[in-house]
Amino acid sequence: MAMVLLVGDVLAIAVALGLAATIGDYWSRGFDWRPVALAAIPIYIVAATNLRAYAIDALQYPGKGLSRAVIAAIFTLLVILLVGYSLGGIGRSGLAIALIVMPAALALSRLVGGTIGERVFENRYLTELIIVDGEEVDAPPHAMVIDARDVGIEPNLRDPVMLLRLAEVLEGADRVIIACRPEAQYDWAMALKGANVRAEILKRELEMMGPIGVGRLSGGSTMVVASGPLGRPDQIVKRGFDLGLTLAALIILAPVLAAIAVAIKFDSQGPVLFRQSRVGWGNALFTVFKFRTMRTEMCDADGTVSASQDDERITRVGNFLRRTSLDELPQLFNVLLGSMSLVGPRPHALGSMAGQELFWDVDERYWHRHALKPGITGLAQVRGFRGATREPADLTRRLQADLEYISGWTIGRDVQILMRTALVVVHPNAY
Repeated sequence: MAMVLLVGDVLAIAVALGLAATIGDYWSRGFDWRPVALAAIPIYIVAATNLRAYAIDALQYPGKGLSRAVIAAIFTLLVILLVGYSLGGIGRSGLAIALIVMPAALALSRLVGGTIGERVFENRYLTELIIVDGEEVDAPPHAMVIDARDVGIEPNLRDPVMLLRLAEVLEGADRVIIACRPEAQYDWAMALKGANVRAEILKRELEMMGPIGVGRLSGGSTMVVASGPLGRPDQIVKRGFDLGLTLAALIILAPVLAAIAVAIKFDSQGPVLFRQSRVGWGNALFTVFKFRTMRTEMCDADGTVSASQDDERITRVGNFLRRTSLDELPQLFNVLLGSMSLVGPRPHALGSMAGQELFWDVDERYWHRHALKPGITGLAQVRGFRGATREPADLTRRLQADLEYISGWTIGRDVQILMRTALVVVHPNAY
């Protein structure tokens, strides 16, 4: 899988440099981009490898891998600019074009490479070994499962032959999980500390608290149960990314926004915008803006009744806006004001229900999704989880995607989701 991504990145860099040379005056004094590409590729490979753009975590979390690849590409361009400038052969206009084209080309290559990985490799980036010692475990289909008693191993630190046998069992594994009785957990932990492998102990008694790590306090250990997903630098990067794209989008889409507003006023009586209180960042309420798509007297302020196909409340213009997701465009103003982000968990109305239950009654983890600002689009949306929530499973799928996004956020993943959003703007579940 790493080799697939590496080949895709190399091709993306070559294409980006060729495209940049074609679009503008990339190299002054008649410089040929092809030898420059040959020089850039090894520089990129060294930089990307050092930045771990093809490491296991980069394969598991595509956004993280893309971020590292983009940083390596920018570093490569700076090296080329420095060398070329010292030789008097590089123009700045070409660099500006390359800085735009190359990240986009890498994002596209990673998207294609990730799709190949999902279909060909089925996301099996790790060799996982589960050792069962007197406990039952529901193992994923790709994991190897070994019964310790069947192969004759136990965590006995006083028996070198037993430790050798354990080392032979662990050979070739990237990750080992021990499912054992509570009284044997200490022995297994001690036996595995000397093994050259990532080792974990399954502790079912902690599941209800959802631990995410281990901390320290005055020489003792603490269980980390919550953490802000973004540090201050990442918050600044995400906010800057939001503002830059939002301002550009509002300028470009201004005629479209005006045309939609006029169409709404001609189609039915009432305001152009629909305002509704929704749950946002830190579980605080905020007012979300949307183009009004329902008849004013039939609007559902609390969101108790989800819109359905052939919903009589929806106007003619509203039907078009919903099917094309254009009704969400005013949320760009929410992003500008800081109450939303371009990418994040979708905000829900207070009365939103899955079947006959409120969202937060279906799953207690529902509130965890508000650790980030809500987004105009998100991971759940690009996976097709949108539309009415007729049963609890509809919410659970969205919740899982939201929590996955929060735990693995990178700016590269935001770029990837925005690109994939263009493919699902018109969706059969959008009404």
